[in-house]
Amino acid sequence: MKFAVTVAMLALALTTAAPLAQNLVLEMCGNRPNNADKSCLVDGDTLWLSGENIRLKDFDTPEPQSAVCGGEAEKELARAASARLLQLLNGNEWTIERFGYDSASSRRRLATITIGGQDIGDILIAERLARRWPDGEEFWC
Repeated sequence: MKFAVTVAMLALALTTAAPLAQNLVLEMCGNRPNNADKSCLVDGDTLWLSGENIRLKDFDTPEPQSAVCGGEAEKELARAASARLLQLLNGNEWTIERFGYDSASSRRRLATITIGGQDIGDILIAERLARRWPDGEEFWC
């Protein structure tokens, strides 16, 4: 019985919104190796927090390295989305809520981040730096 309570408490902790320690200052990951302390931004919708690979859900930003469909314009928009996400995360108190995992081979944790009750993805979408996912128009192509 004690095991069942522990598992239930762990499941609740993983899906409950929790404020992040606000003394964390994020930077771009670059080629930083993965480790238990890694905390940085990969791009406009993916980050690492204390060694956990996190994919922000319900929105998508352009790809900074590969330019999947939009060439240099896509890469530039990706840089702008990443810079804005860094600005939002480093300049505000925010809350993260974790969910399950995505279907990518990297098994990233799905999460949402809110600032003052507003989803950070909605902010990026309103600023035309991201699209709704999966049904939003990939306007940078």
